[in-house]
Amino acid sequence: MPRRLWYNSVIRTAGPRIESKKEGIAIKSWLRVALFLGITAFLTRLLPFSDFFRNVDTLVHEMSHAIVTLLLSGDVRYIHLYSDQSGLTYTAYAGHWKSIPISLAGYFGSALFATLLFYLHSLRKERAGLIAIATIAVLGLALFVRNGFGAAWCAGFAVLTILIVVLSRPGLIKGYYLLIAFICLVESVISALIILSLSLQQPGAAGDATNLDSATYIPALFWGLLFAVFSLVCARSSIKLFYKRGFD
Repeated sequence: MPRRLWYNSVIRTAGPRIESKKEGIAIKSWLRVALFLGITAFLTRLLPFSDFFRNVDTLVHEMSHAIVTLLLSGDVRYIHLYSDQSGLTYTAYAGHWKSIPISLAGYFGSALFATLLFYLHSLRKERAGLIAIATIAVLGLALFVRNGFGAAWCAGFAVLTILIVVLSRPGLIKGYYLLIAFICLVESVISALIILSLSLQQPGAAGDATNLDSATYIPALFWGLLFAVFSLVCARSSIKLFYKRGFD
């Protein structure tokens, strides 16, 4: 009996210490994520042509809306992409509830896509990733993108990406792939944080968060916060996948 009491006493005193240590590790992990994203955002914006590649995230966002619309038997009328990295997907569907998954798809899709890019990088599948990205651009151009800038961008990006793949130089492929992956990662988080800010300051002009507010009567701020948290969780997973391999 004394031995059992002593054992239980150790468990009671050690438990809080273990929990405190885990909390400390979690805080440090999130601080590393914030630092990583901050540095990456700064460096990618120093590149004179970074605006061109930032539209990849916009395309994925709008294509995610389109794909979910089609899965729900809706109709995608058109997608417009703009030079300021904004986009618009015009859809038609029957059933008010369908606006919920369609509105959720954009930010969820872009965040998950960034994670997928880093997963493929961890598997050394950059070539497959570039083919997938080029395919999305080609499908977007062929099926949905209907404004001048959007069509020109999809065509130019697809040609450039296919050319990189055809040249088949490992260093070039990896460098180009990581550039796109990092920009998609940063943009998926920044765009979600912008929506969070808009949902707080201008809830009637917060894009998908406003649409979800109208469909569910749950405040836009909730949806903005959900988008931000989801993008950060995906960013953390992406960074872990990147560190698994690094630049090797």
